[in-house]
Amino acid sequence: MFEVLVFVYENYWRGDACPELHQLERKLSAHGFEPDEIHQALVWLDGLNVAAQTTICLPGEAEVDAEEWEATPASDASLRVYSVAEQDHLGAECLGFIYFLESSGVLPPALREIVLDRAMAAPGDPVPLDALKIIVLMVYWRFGHEPDALILDELCDDTDDRVAH
Repeated sequence: MFEVLVFVYENYWRGDACPELHQLERKLSAHGFEPDEIHQALVWLDGLNVAAQTTICLPGEAEVDAEEWEATPASDASLRVYSVAEQDHLGAECLGFIYFLESSGVLPPALREIVLDRAMAAPGDPVPLDALKIIVLMVYWRFGHEPDALILDELCDDTDDRVAH
């Protein structure tokens, strides 16, 4: 599934540039992806669209754009408590990475909730960190929001080849 999501991310610059899911299914099939992978990815992408609409949109308001995310940070007194199911499914490594993104100021609360929703819908127990990074990229992609270069590097960098100094 994640190979399909990476293909979609690399071939469609923004979420709104992506074709309808049935047309995307044909394109992915023509590129040689397995039907099961395509189906899982399309269900996941549909869930991303639903999560984005229900999390960002408030009743009677239009979607919040990227500039407004930074304008409405979480209160210093707010605290996100992860359920046992979230802790088990995501694992310490992924939860630590989400905290890193939050504390860096690049993952506002609304996006964090979408990332968590989509991570909970991802296979794996716990979800691998590389898969979580793809999920974060796809959430940014869905809103046409490109993270800053250092965060993008962190999301795209393969940490397996790093050597500690």
